[in-house]
Amino acid sequence: MNNLSKIKKWFESRIRKPELEYDEAKKEFEKAMGKPFISIVVELPTGFEDLHTEFLRLEKDEEFHDEVLDLIKKRLMLEERFRRGKDNP
Repeated sequence: MNNLSKIKKWFESRIRKPELEYDEAKKEFEKAMGKPFISIVVELPTGFEDLHTEFLRLEKDEEFHDEVLDLIKKRLMLEERFRRGKDNP
């Protein structure tokens, strides 16, 4: 790696750091001011490589989003029931 490449890499790292800090601060602000939300990364499952395009479309698929929301509701209800059961022996 020559000196010019090292300098360029150093400058790029300085530019990205404030952007990452801003994004994190923005995310925390939005969580505090509005409805809480989570962001997760879901990778294409092994063995489904031939469905790469269909997988990427799920990101904007409203029906898929509704299905995920239903799954989250069911999970939270189960956790609430479990917690209530532990609190009331």
